[in-house]
Amino acid sequence: MAKYIKEAKELLEFIGGKENVKAVSHCATRMRFVLKDDLLANKDNIEKIKIVKGTFTQAGQFQVIVGNNVSDFYNDFVQVTGVDGVSKDSAKDAAKSNMTFIQRVMANLAEIFAPLIPAIIVGGLILGFRNIIGDIKFFEDGTKSLIEVSQFWAGTHSFLWLIGEAIFHFLPVGITWAVTRKMGTTQILGIVLGITLVSPQLLNAYSVAGGDVAPVWDFGFAKINMIGYQAQVIPAILAGFVLVYLERLARKISPPSISMIMVPFFALIPTVILAHVVLGPVGWVIGSWISKVVYMGLTSTFGWLFAGVFGFAYAPLVITGLHHMTNAIDLQLMAEFGGTSLWPMIALSNIAQGSAVLAMVYLNRKNEEEKQVSIPACISAYLGVTEPALFGINLKYGFPFISGMIGSSIAAIISVASNVMANSIGIGGIPGILSIKPSSMLMFTVAMVVAIVVPFVLTVILGKKKLGNI
Repeated sequence: MAKYIKEAKELLEFIGGKENVKAVSHCATRMRFVLKDDLLANKDNIEKIKIVKGTFTQAGQFQVIVGNNVSDFYNDFVQVTGVDGVSKDSAKDAAKSNMTFIQRVMANLAEIFAPLIPAIIVGGLILGFRNIIGDIKFFEDGTKSLIEVSQFWAGTHSFLWLIGEAIFHFLPVGITWAVTRKMGTTQILGIVLGITLVSPQLLNAYSVAGGDVAPVWDFGFAKINMIGYQAQVIPAILAGFVLVYLERLARKISPPSISMIMVPFFALIPTVILAHVVLGPVGWVIGSWISKVVYMGLTSTFGWLFAGVFGFAYAPLVITGLHHMTNAIDLQLMAEFGGTSLWPMIALSNIAQGSAVLAMVYLNRKNEEEKQVSIPACISAYLGVTEPALFGINLKYGFPFISGMIGSSIAAIISVASNVMANSIGIGGIPGILSIKPSSMLMFTVAMVVAIVVPFVLTVILGKKKLGNI
């Protein structure tokens, strides 16, 4: 039986009626609307609906935070309003008509990396765990690590590298697959292309960086270096998109009767050649430039300023969706320098925004309805997902958002000044410490304490002034 008939009708009215809805879908906690005119949506009235916990606009979609019962609400909304629901992917495609060119580029990059993030996170946790048992000298007066005193843990340490290598060394396979998946072309061709970038036949990218001379394919009139692109992001992205457009072109000109042969042949083989002759070397250079510029910014005399600006600006980047670009930069830093000092600042920013929400929980401790939103949002931010905190609480009041940015900035300065380095991307909140290199864990803990205390204290002080009844 429909539970949310009244609320569904109210929401339809306040978003401008059925004629203002181009598409509607839902995710884990939110209704996602693509509206013809966002200005017709009455946010104040929508947020007064009892089931609604907040609203925001992102990536061309007007999003209404409902909570874990969003699927039930969505079903009732579609039933009682007569609005046809679409898949989340279809809604995203429709939303792109409301985006600028830059926003569309960012959205496409985000959709490429989104299916890879679970693997990258678990890979980061595995590498962090391996470092804890393999590098920290816990035993025999601080002279031996766990793997040096236990054969079981030595075997575990070795076995877990199987997964870590699969995730990070063979990352180009995942990227080329994700590109073909996103663009709607043949995914197995994307996988094959990725494998040709990391084949054991090729000289490992890490060996190339170490100065080893690569063997060559000798065609008589030309020679091609047999270089692998393990862990390289940009060469894989470039190759993936070339494959997509060559496949589309081949499909247009190929007679249907022989398309099964012609399309893969004329898409894959030229792409693999281009990948090793042009795209790979060019992408490698571009990736190296980007990573070196970021690394220089973080390690220069003004590294503290770079860190402070990044720590302050990261939460606003989340709102725009531009934060997804940092995934590619982090992965490139890992490939070039064996770790990343950018990702710890991201984790600290998430913690800081969660701490601002925690302060709002304290300030509104007598408001049961408010706590239903703020407590889950705080937990979510501490576990690395800040959208509920940002859109449900911090942006709503303003001052918690600024307090979180200030705390994040200070914590980022401490992190970079102390040369904190992560093995890889991990869970972007408090559990993120598991991805930090053992030598950096102590100072990252100090930075975490700052990211918790400073936003909490600032939010409480400002809250008592702005919310005078507390």
